[in-house]
Amino acid sequence: MVTINKNYLKLPGSYLFSTIGKKVRVYQEANPDKKIIRLGIGDVTQPLAPAIIDALHGAVDEMAAAETFKGYAPDLGYEFLRSAIAKNDYKDRGCDIASDEIFVSDGAKCDSANIQEIFGVDNKIAVCDPVYPVYVDTNVMAGRTGDYNTVKENFDGIIYMPCREENGFLPEFPEETPDLIYLCFPNNPTGSAITKDQLQKWVDYANEKGAVIIYDAAYEAYISEENVPHTIYECDGARTCAIELKSFSKNAGFTGTRLGYTVIPKDLVRDGVMLHGLWARRHGTKFNGAPYIIQKAGEAVYSDAGKAQLKEQVAYYMRNAKVIYDGLKSAGFSVSGGVNAPYIWLKTPDKMTSWEFFDYLLDKANIVGTPGSGFGSQGEGYFRLTAFGTYENTVEAIERMKHL
Repeated sequence: MVTINKNYLKLPGSYLFSTIGKKVRVYQEANPDKKIIRLGIGDVTQPLAPAIIDALHGAVDEMAAAETFKGYAPDLGYEFLRSAIAKNDYKDRGCDIASDEIFVSDGAKCDSANIQEIFGVDNKIAVCDPVYPVYVDTNVMAGRTGDYNTVKENFDGIIYMPCREENGFLPEFPEETPDLIYLCFPNNPTGSAITKDQLQKWVDYANEKGAVIIYDAAYEAYISEENVPHTIYECDGARTCAIELKSFSKNAGFTGTRLGYTVIPKDLVRDGVMLHGLWARRHGTKFNGAPYIIQKAGEAVYSDAGKAQLKEQVAYYMRNAKVIYDGLKSAGFSVSGGVNAPYIWLKTPDKMTSWEFFDYLLDKANIVGTPGSGFGSQGEGYFRLTAFGTYENTVEAIERMKHL
């Protein structure tokens, strides 16, 4: 008889953003005349830049001719894209990352979920709290955790690193030694950033303990402060302890186009095995790469025109972040983030729970945000707003909140 993976039964019945979507649909059906402004899910709203569109059209034309047609992409991704990534994202920042240490994929979300597959189920994981739910959920699915603890509102068997207002929403070294450490900076959901000196301490810690850092740098394009690193490989010794996940979704608008990559240096060895080789084997067997057309669009991101156009788009969203931050602060809300990331993290007013504030904001102002408790127990009493909306909607949403 077929059996199921019972680890899935440990998870809550619905993914965070699915629950939000259902609530919004119910409200909209009951109130069809209301204009709902969505500042919840981190989806972009600006169209793809002209340089990217031109590259897409050119690649489509190539697929129409026998001499330029492309079939399956290489396992690691096309060399033209991996070389562009290696030069622009690493070598130009003084980081020693080669093109064959880069694995092109269909998005960082997929990679952040799949990367745990190359590690044994007996590894102890450490995550920030609050944290992007995919890190925890996929490790639960893999059987690397205990059951959900309804008292603590988290999973047994996971090392949670509280990120609170008093520590600047940054994690501290845990008392229990982890094997896998998930870090995301600039952070989702809090919008916090880590300095190079602070990140160097984590690299030193991982090398000392023999741990591996899985570093999510999906929002690095939004960094505005000079002492905040754009990649973990700016730190000495990172090649021997860190895997980095990067995305084209937030910096180039590929949320619907799907493109990302993972970096695993060949110096990263655990249990006597090069992790680079394990991920290469996994990548080849469970291919989750992007097609030629999309990779050509990714190459255009690094063109002079692409860089200029995307710099304008990032500035557009960060202007939204400033509107949210300044507007809510002037209205008396307690807010953080929005400087190095397109997220604002606000404390819910009047001791409301995160979901109470969600319902209140939807009903009274017709605004959708994300309850902080959906990111972990330390997110209770907080709420995330994204700067990825249109400027006009963002301004209108904050004006509505000012009058609550």
